[in-house]
Amino acid sequence: MAKEHSFDISAKIDMQNFKNAINMVDREVSNRYDFKGTTYEVTYNEKAKTLVLVASSDNKLDALKDIVVSKFLKQGLNSKVLDELKVEDASGNTRKATFKVVDYIESKEAKKINAEIKKMKLKVNSQIEGDSIRVKGKSLDDLQKVMRAIKEMEWDAPLVFDNMR
Repeated sequence: MAKEHSFDISAKIDMQNFKNAINMVDREVSNRYDFKGTTYEVTYNEKAKTLVLVASSDNKLDALKDIVVSKFLKQGLNSKVLDELKVEDASGNTRKATFKVVDYIESKEAKKINAEIKKMKLKVNSQIEGDSIRVKGKSLDDLQKVMRAIKEMEWDAPLVFDNMR
């Protein structure tokens, strides 16, 4: 009997790359001319899984968001890692944006992904296992077709394909 192969679909984040990106943001902003003499802050709360950006104006806050996203992309992270919760006024005449760090697939979305895999009518089985979806099949080609199809679709979570066996 042929060996069964599998892979996992999850939304795990490489936290070292995430922290490196945050440090790179701080370094770049401190050297940028348009941020000289202005107030800004980039704070990551590991327990609450939130990222807080504070800037002196809405324009500076937007520029700070752009810098964060570009550094994430350079570190190989998906821009969907951040989900904006709120933008509000902060103390000292500044603006504050709070983001939730998304490192999981919501159960509703996991069910949709599972349904899409079943719609493909390939000889693969998929099941939700905690924070990930395990896809199994005898043919590596079928598994690669599933990967390609899921990558091409638009999802809320930053999907990662790993543990290919």
